[in-house]
Amino acid sequence: MDHKTIYSVAFLCLVLYLLPLINARPETAGYNLDGQLSYNFYDKSCPKLAMIVRWGVWAAFKNDSRIGASLLRLHFHDCFVDGCEGSVLLDDTKDMKGEKNAVPNRNSVRGFEVIDSIKADVENSCPSIVSCVDILALAAREAVFLSGGPYWGVSLGRFDGVSASEKSANEQLPSPFEPLENITAKFASKGLDVKDMVVLSGGHTLGFAQCFTFKNRLFNHKGSGKPDPSLDSSFLSNLQTICPDTDKSNAKLAPLDSLSINRFDNTYYKSLLNNTGLLDSDQALIRDSKTAAMVKAYSADPFLFSTDFAASMIKLARIGVITTGQQAGGTVGQIRKKCGSVN
Repeated sequence: MDHKTIYSVAFLCLVLYLLPLINARPETAGYNLDGQLSYNFYDKSCPKLAMIVRWGVWAAFKNDSRIGASLLRLHFHDCFVDGCEGSVLLDDTKDMKGEKNAVPNRNSVRGFEVIDSIKADVENSCPSIVSCVDILALAAREAVFLSGGPYWGVSLGRFDGVSASEKSANEQLPSPFEPLENITAKFASKGLDVKDMVVLSGGHTLGFAQCFTFKNRLFNHKGSGKPDPSLDSSFLSNLQTICPDTDKSNAKLAPLDSLSINRFDNTYYKSLLNNTGLLDSDQALIRDSKTAAMVKAYSADPFLFSTDFAASMIKLARIGVITTGQQAGGTVGQIRKKCGSVN
């Protein structure tokens, strides 16, 4: 075979190799065509993604000290209801009652405008490439890190879901009024074990809770007409000042971790050992021997907590992900242009 023939064959091979890329539609350039999540999924299709998300979260922090907790909670509430598919971000429509107004989320879950703003910036840089659910997963990681917590790798390539369910949110999300065994069972239904439950509860080192979620502990614990006897007395007195026994105080806020309100650390667990856990569902962790041992371990070792929290967040972000746009019967997922509505 002469040199001319060799060059011709080589050129033909190159054309055949590049043909799928040349013919690829722009709107599918970021799609997860092999159904696998990857840490470098958007490296070529949207190389500035991580920087855009980081900047957007940082800008939100400047104006709102609570946003770290809000973005973390938003991600958790998304993944815990029918999987990580951005359903919590969808607005209600005349044909769909979504998750935003479910009991656990109504007037509580926040940070939607931050995700919307980041999504708009991402669309300007790489339109119709990055899903809202991937942006939310990255934003939650950045929120924890900027609050002093661990940094973990976020695998990417999820599609956004095309529906949301108020009923699912009401049924699937853990409630602060539930006994520990019910909460443990809800975590188990998502593929998360007791360790994941205890370590992800440590996310309550950030943020606030409305008075109605714990006020029964202050005045009428388990129908006794008296405060929860396990509460530290000075802590109880302070909470009764913040949340007086009237309906008007229901929406007032108290910090979940009064020792370090806006910093991600292990003081949440120290509070439980001191009987100053805000929610009864949190304080319950020291009443069970297995979970109590974990609480003690995390209270004594901040590095262990950070390491395990990162590992559990990676597990959380893989629950029920959608990695395909179509299957028999219709659309499963899509890359939403706006996070609040289906394309």
